[in-house]
Amino acid sequence: MRALLSVSDPNGLVPFAHGLRELGWELIATDGTRALLVSEGIDALSVEEVTGQAQLLGGRVKTLHPKIHAGILARRSNAQHRAELEREGIVPIDLVAVNLYPFRDAATQGLSGVELMEKVDIGGVTLLRAAAKNHDDVIVVARPERYAPVLEELRERGTLDPETRRELAAEAYAHTASYDAAITSRLYAEAGVCFPDELLIAMRKVRDLRYGENPHQQAAFYAVRGENGAITGMEQLHGKAPSFNNLTDLNAAWRIVSDFRQPTVAISKRNNPVAVASDPEIVRAYRSAFRADSVAAFGGILGANRPVDRALAHALQDTFYEAIVAPGFDEEALALLKRQDIEIFRAPASSPARDRSKPGPLDFARVAGGMLVQTADDTVADESNFKPVTERHPTLEELTDLIFAWRVVRHVSSSGIVLVKGLMTVGIGPGQVSRVSAVETAVRKAGENARLSVMASDAYFPFPDGIEVAARAGVTALIQPGGSVRDQMMIETANRYRMAMLFTGRRHYKH
Repeated sequence: MRALLSVSDPNGLVPFAHGLRELGWELIATDGTRALLVSEGIDALSVEEVTGQAQLLGGRVKTLHPKIHAGILARRSNAQHRAELEREGIVPIDLVAVNLYPFRDAATQGLSGVELMEKVDIGGVTLLRAAAKNHDDVIVVARPERYAPVLEELRERGTLDPETRRELAAEAYAHTASYDAAITSRLYAEAGVCFPDELLIAMRKVRDLRYGENPHQQAAFYAVRGENGAITGMEQLHGKAPSFNNLTDLNAAWRIVSDFRQPTVAISKRNNPVAVASDPEIVRAYRSAFRADSVAAFGGILGANRPVDRALAHALQDTFYEAIVAPGFDEEALALLKRQDIEIFRAPASSPARDRSKPGPLDFARVAGGMLVQTADDTVADESNFKPVTERHPTLEELTDLIFAWRVVRHVSSSGIVLVKGLMTVGIGPGQVSRVSAVETAVRKAGENARLSVMASDAYFPFPDGIEVAARAGVTALIQPGGSVRDQMMIETANRYRMAMLFTGRRHYKH
């Protein structure tokens, strides 16, 4: 039996190669891999010894040779194939273990152009695809974590069963497809193409989930390769495995608090904020958020953009939360929280800040037979360009709350309305089919707190009724995108109630 080894990631290779040699396998290895094996006392033929041909073009052409690929692709059950191998003096290759040049790492490190293209693997991809095509006869291993189980099965049975071979072949094709997706994405980005005719997305499984939106639905969590996200990188410190719904709310809560520089707490439920508050002290921010909607907070997901200390952990004892995500937890806080049935997640250290005035990663929405694709709504408008349009301009206190409200409303399902007072949401109207209904919901939730609050709307007001409802409840100022054919009517309505109003020039629909 003969195996071909060619890896860029050496993890686990030496014990794998040792095991194959113990089982009597002959090894072939490309230069770098062979040097590693020989340094560990493991004999391996060079590719040149097999092909009789020196590598060409500075190593670009090494394994692309009939004595390699015929040895992989020959069907053992095909008499003509066997005869041709014998005539040409070609020994079959029964196992191929390959992983590819680290293209993604090179791109992340800033390589581009010709330098980056040198990191595109040709021979390795061809070896994997050839072995996967002939997986009935050839074992193909594309992932180092597969070395140990493959070796164990070879020791027990002398071969691999057909199901294992098919799974390994599928992994090899997935590996090359993901690799091609990374190259494609980078080339399109360099060419300035955002929506190509064929869009490739590579994902890796982070974990299986307990279930989907409902217990009868199966689910798993995948990370998009090439993207760095706090939720994919978070570390679970305590609690049962998260469900589909908890992860969507963890994402919502963390995205909200990440939008604020000052200490901020957000409580999320059904992918919408229940309450959001900021304060110089994180525990006071939490108490304000909880006070804003203590009923809906029960069973929610909590996000904090500061480490959780003992004071905050103690304050959380007042109600039940499904999960909490924060950038850190001190020892006393963690001990207190672990006494509860709560999932605890530590968000990773912040990645390098990107230019948020430019589009970021793409967003996807599933529809029957396809996907809707858009640039993410995570670019930040220049708040200094918000335009006062009413006779009365907002006071400094109102302006501070208006900006806070505008940052929150971006995370609320449309039609979305947010009422804020003292850097604390007092009423949120999410996911309504009319804007006036959203205002009525927010006002009802706020109760007496609506008085002297400010209001943010994720889109323009088509009619004055929503503004009138807010004004009668005591709202003193509002912020909205503007852009309606009835904008002048909205301005006149606000003036009639002595309300200050800002236009942002940007809406934030969230379906």
